[in-house]
Amino acid sequence: MVGQNAGVEETPENIIKTLKHICQLQYSKNQIADLKRVFKLQRWQPDLTQAHKIAATTSNPNKRSMLNRIPTDKILLTKYYTKLVDARLTRQNEYQQAIYQLPYDEIALSFEQAEDISNKLTRYKYSRQAVMQGILDKHNLAKPLLWLTEKSLHDVMLQGTAVYKMDNKTLFFNVHRNNGISYDYALNKDQQARYWYFKQVPSIMGYGKDPDHKIPIYPNVTVAGNIKDLGLGRLILLTENTPAGQFQRLVILADEGGAFENNLFQLDLLVGSYKGWSDYHQANKHLPDFVKAEFLTLK
Repeated sequence: MVGQNAGVEETPENIIKTLKHICQLQYSKNQIADLKRVFKLQRWQPDLTQAHKIAATTSNPNKRSMLNRIPTDKILLTKYYTKLVDARLTRQNEYQQAIYQLPYDEIALSFEQAEDISNKLTRYKYSRQAVMQGILDKHNLAKPLLWLTEKSLHDVMLQGTAVYKMDNKTLFFNVHRNNGISYDYALNKDQQARYWYFKQVPSIMGYGKDPDHKIPIYPNVTVAGNIKDLGLGRLILLTENTPAGQFQRLVILADEGGAFENNLFQLDLLVGSYKGWSDYHQANKHLPDFVKAEFLTLK
């Protein structure tokens, strides 16, 4: 089992072999049991010690309850969506908060070049709260890409992607680089000091150092998680019990986020693009909070 004291690593070579093999196969719902003949299945036991530690520090009662209710034999399956934003291209009315392109002093620098002089860059100087108070505009430090409401800004910072429909076009904006402040799992989304700078991209993007090198991802088959410890591209079988019987879903670990640092009790399933909680919840309220999870590796 994968858990607090068990090794969770898999070699990149084995992950690639597993993915190449699954791409050559087609399984129906009735054939998924055949996976066991081809793949080694390793059960994931959640790290409840870390989950309960976080639960004890958070002021959010819903988060505390969820973390304390994780079963010993299942992981927490949260869901995330790309924010279908109601936005404007110029600042107006209630649209007073922006997502910004990388600051001008960094826009021509590669990730490595920026890291070498990080102590001099605008990006690392300001918290989300400082940006929201207008520091970038006041000194003309970065170009705004979209103007949002305050609530939408916090949603986009959490979800990592803004989807904006304009006339007959759909524009995608993805997180590019952040201000170096860690995500604090115990805080609510509007309390976070981490601020992300964005870049326009051709589609929804997942894991990668910079948008130009990120992986295109798709709803209902992509999960975000602890890539550092579990490995990019891990193929995972999720099993849930429904009134109609057992339902199984194959997913690929192809995205990450600040919430997954030192987190081996959770995955986050990409479920699509929504305006907000109401339409997201209506479409996905049938999905479970806890699922059995097994890693698949080619025998």
